[in-house]
Amino acid sequence: MSATEDLIKKYEERLAAFEDRLKRIESGASAIETVQRSARHRGGTGLRLGVDVGGTFTDLLLLDERNGKTFTAKVPSTPEDSSKGVLNGIEKICRIAGIDPGDITEVMHGTTVATNTVLTSSGALVGLVTTKGYKDVLQIARSYVPGGLGGWVIWNKTDPLAPLEYTIEADERMDAQGNILTPLDEKALRRDLKKLLSSDIEALTVALFNGYANDAHERRIAEIAQEIAPHIPVSTSASVMPEMYEYERTETTVVNSYVRPVVSKYVRNLQDELKRRMGDGTMLQILRSDGGLSSAQAAMDQPVNLLMSGPAGGVAGALWIAKQAEFENLLTFDMGGTSTDVALIEQGVARTRRETRVGDVTVRAPSIDVRTVGAGGGSIAYVPELTKALRVGPQSAGAAPGPAAYMKGGTEPTVTDANVVLGYLPSDAKLGGDMQISRDLAETAVKTVADALGLSVEEAAEGIIRIVNENMVGALRLVSVEQGYDPRDFALIGFGGAGPLHANALARLVNSWPAIIPPGPGVLCAYGDATTRLRNEASQTFVARVSDTDDRSITAMLKDLEAGAAEALTAEGVPVDEQDVLYQVDIRYHGQGMKLTIDVTPNDLSATGILGITRRFDSEHEQLFTFALDAEHEIVGLRAVVQGAEKSFVTPDTGRGSADASAAKVQETRIFEGGQWCNAWIYDRAKLKPGNIVQGPAVVTEMDSTSVILPGHVGTIDAIGNILIWPEGHEKAKG
Repeated sequence: MSATEDLIKKYEERLAAFEDRLKRIESGASAIETVQRSARHRGGTGLRLGVDVGGTFTDLLLLDERNGKTFTAKVPSTPEDSSKGVLNGIEKICRIAGIDPGDITEVMHGTTVATNTVLTSSGALVGLVTTKGYKDVLQIARSYVPGGLGGWVIWNKTDPLAPLEYTIEADERMDAQGNILTPLDEKALRRDLKKLLSSDIEALTVALFNGYANDAHERRIAEIAQEIAPHIPVSTSASVMPEMYEYERTETTVVNSYVRPVVSKYVRNLQDELKRRMGDGTMLQILRSDGGLSSAQAAMDQPVNLLMSGPAGGVAGALWIAKQAEFENLLTFDMGGTSTDVALIEQGVARTRRETRVGDVTVRAPSIDVRTVGAGGGSIAYVPELTKALRVGPQSAGAAPGPAAYMKGGTEPTVTDANVVLGYLPSDAKLGGDMQISRDLAETAVKTVADALGLSVEEAAEGIIRIVNENMVGALRLVSVEQGYDPRDFALIGFGGAGPLHANALARLVNSWPAIIPPGPGVLCAYGDATTRLRNEASQTFVARVSDTDDRSITAMLKDLEAGAAEALTAEGVPVDEQDVLYQVDIRYHGQGMKLTIDVTPNDLSATGILGITRRFDSEHEQLFTFALDAEHEIVGLRAVVQGAEKSFVTPDTGRGSADASAAKVQETRIFEGGQWCNAWIYDRAKLKPGNIVQGPAVVTEMDSTSVILPGHVGTIDAIGNILIWPEGHEKAKG
């Protein structure tokens, strides 16, 4: 019997137990489900709170499921302990909404704790157990050097997160089919583990060669480690990433161990404090990198899935708005104080990737394909003495001292200061509802650049804005043009504290219309947190040529993975009949090193089988690389993704107004655009009604952000309150 046939036989045997297992899940979850669902809907309040922690502000959005009403709040972030800012924000938003904190049933939280832990090298000291002969797996890594052809000359390789001196070898070996070649030598292992665990390590990783095929030895080593040192958390590679490629699997599991103590402490403390203030009925859930939600316990066990939690919230919010406004293809543009995150949504689905990169660390964990550029409201503009050419970023003024206009001691010119000088950010606008800005200080800061270039202050400010816009266009090209997509086929949605200031200009540069400014753009990440669904996945390496397998075998394996992924959601109180399932197949041409992941629904798999998957692979391969091969296809991995049912919220009826938006006018102003001052109006967004048309140039202010409609453009207000910006004369510019 061939290796492939043997593996298929194993999965067919496991499928036989699938129905019984599913029945046990359904019956065993009934009690849990009753308790959890009653807790979620205690008193019928249906209040969900989304919380997003940023570098400058912590954003909160409270959503009432019964009537669709929302309440927003912004409070200063507390970098020394993010949970303080979260708790301060909860107190503030409860005051605004006039509710008791105990009325909130669910708290959805996007966090950058895991990301910052990696970026600041402040994680745990990790010990590593590998198979005998593979001690140097992290040191050898992959033969990839970032940079151009001469990158190796200047590249300094970072140290592995699990040092070699804290790595031990286990005398054992599995083959690729999961058969034991060398039994585990427990006596020698126990001796080495006692020595390792008595050192200074704070977390332990067990990553054995071919551990994905059979994790019996990994589980046994974890058991022994817990016997010796029960206080040290243990991560096994088969539980974190049960897929082939020993380096990537080891690196991913080590990163999980590296951030685990920090994330666990943060989540546990926040959960305990929420229970103290709100009661046991409030559920805390954490946003994953792939845009789904995980339970607090899952977040503590596998924090490697949270590395892109923060940016994922914005994309999740954009997805929700897009569905309400009936836009399927979007370029998302999230501009904050330090950086800008961009992503692409096609046919109502955000593009994802199987790798997540933070700094110099790359892990095999699913994440929304977000690209980041060092361009934000706090990006510093300067003129190097050598070149005398204006530069913007990536250095940032950050939250302290911040832009000069914030009156917190900053003196260097930033993008925010340039926006103030140009009139895009009126000096009487308030950030976060109560934060004043100074035009005089902004002009003083920008004048340093103007004098160095021999320009007026306004011309220098306009130059700063043009450069930062071009930097962000570069990021948009990474997720569109370089992935085979034409930006003209997409709308552009701008959010974040600074996104609405630049959305119109960026849409003009990439020709993506309309430019969409959603309601509450500064807190859209929190909106995404509040509207996201619970998500879990199970994966398995399966290497076989398509000609050597069949639809029945593949379906059997995916069904088994589906059952495993569904267990966690069922335990969280999501009934089986409310769970949505998506299958993913990793596939490549036989002999090829890279692979693509193809999504397929159970119905599509049943209708078109493996042949449909290979056709979609050929199509995507041609889109990405301009060609497809007449070669045999090879499957290399299978995955089942299970999500809770999508929430259906009531959309509040805001009424409809006429095209006349004069009722929302606040005062006259001027903006500098195209080398000249233009007369404009400032509008209060809270007074704009669906159907209103705002003629550019105009500035639209609200609590959490400020939007700019440039000359020659028109903003129409749609049924859910989005500002849709079109070029003047466009057929849809009339509303």
